[in-house]
Amino acid sequence: MKALAVSLLGWMLVPLVALAQQPAADLNTITSITVNGGTVEITGSKKPDFNSFTMTDPPRLVLDVSGAVFQGVDEEQPVGNGTVTGIRTATYGTESASIARILIGYEREVETDIQSAGNKLVVKVLGGGGNTAVAANTPAQPQGTAEIASATNTPTGANAQDAAKAAASDRDAQDKAAKAAADAARADREAQEKAAAEASARAKADADAERQKQEEARLASQRQDEERRTSEAAAIAERKRQEEDARVAAQRAEEERRTAAQAAAEAQRQQQAQAQASAKSSAEEKRAAAQAAAEEKRAAAQAAAEEKRATAQAAADAKRQRAEEAQAATQARREEQQQARASAAETRRQKAEEARESRQQRTVASRETPSRAASQGSSARESGGGQTSSRRKTMTLVGFQQQPDSSRVFVRTNEPVRYTVSESGNQVVLELENTRVVESNNTLPLDTHFFPSAVSRVEAFAGAGHTVRVVIQLKQGVRYQTRQDGGLITLDFPRPGR
Repeated sequence: MKALAVSLLGWMLVPLVALAQQPAADLNTITSITVNGGTVEITGSKKPDFNSFTMTDPPRLVLDVSGAVFQGVDEEQPVGNGTVTGIRTATYGTESASIARILIGYEREVETDIQSAGNKLVVKVLGGGGNTAVAANTPAQPQGTAEIASATNTPTGANAQDAAKAAASDRDAQDKAAKAAADAARADREAQEKAAAEASARAKADADAERQKQEEARLASQRQDEERRTSEAAAIAERKRQEEDARVAAQRAEEERRTAAQAAAEAQRQQQAQAQASAKSSAEEKRAAAQAAAEEKRAAAQAAAEEKRATAQAAADAKRQRAEEAQAATQARREEQQQARASAAETRRQKAEEARESRQQRTVASRETPSRAASQGSSARESGGGQTSSRRKTMTLVGFQQQPDSSRVFVRTNEPVRYTVSESGNQVVLELENTRVVESNNTLPLDTHFFPSAVSRVEAFAGAGHTVRVVIQLKQGVRYQTRQDGGLITLDFPRPGR
């Protein structure tokens, strides 16, 4: 009976109008239907708005979720767990008013409790019936006719007839609903087309009236423009005639005035020329006499001034020469004093630097000797740096870097430094001589244990005697390479197992 009921579910639920599988953005998208014993859980993207009703022969529960579509849900899910025989899904309605239908088939008449929880719809069979099987997407194994009759104590023909009747009743009801939905859609479409036609006719009539008004306005404006242009042309012609008459009259008056002015000016010019000739002759004589006297006086004054300037220049040159000689002597003495002071200061600084380095070496030696004696198996592996300046260096950066086949710990200083490298067990210590740490960030530990590297931790701190110690903790002892390039010291550790 289970196999027969599952096969008949295909006839019990036929969609009236199938929709596209791509859900609209504002619809409730049902993505999962699961069965656990007698409980069916329907999961969507929104809170469900649903109606439900039951059917008999065979027992079924129908859920219609409004404004919903399916996505990734099989149309048929055979179950056969003793309570639920199977589940069928379909979508019908219009695209803007889609309805998702879920039909749940049961082995027998049951009472159900339907609850909405958030985006889920949960259908439970009351009374605790059903096993704990989960719905599968593979059909149940078919049973023979004799086995079905034996399991239900009911003739096989009667079950088939009842199922066929139920299927026919479902098809009739669904055909009627489909016809009603199609008629409603057609009426809606015809009403929309009629409204669109009426709106188009009104728009065309309005457009024709507006076009006629615009044409009349254009003709009226054209007539006004022609009248305006004619009036402006006449006014321009009259204005030009008047301007020409005024220009001719003004030109005649200007010529008459110019002729009279030229005659008067010529007469005045002749009188002035005569007066100027007479005055010029008298003035030339006076000017010649005054110029001769002035030349004699200027020559005498110039000779006296030249003599006085020469005397003053000679005295000034002598005085300037004496001042320059005195200034040169003073400058020479000052430079000799400065050189003597600089030489003495440099000598004192060198002596102080040598004394400080000697104290520092003694301090480092006294500090390292008991440490090396106390730690068995530890030894200085390498020292380097060569000849460096006596200035105090500054460690500017300590870092860690992954290489293709190794891990690198690098230390950057403002200039080359002398250093020593020692190891003890799984710990490597890089000690920078005559160096200090200025930035506190450079003393923060670097935790590198999560890298595929032999290095587990790197930490730098100020040591005794003006030194900086960089302690490198290893996960296991490996051979490493140390290199210094200018102000950069690198320690390369091969990866473990290489």
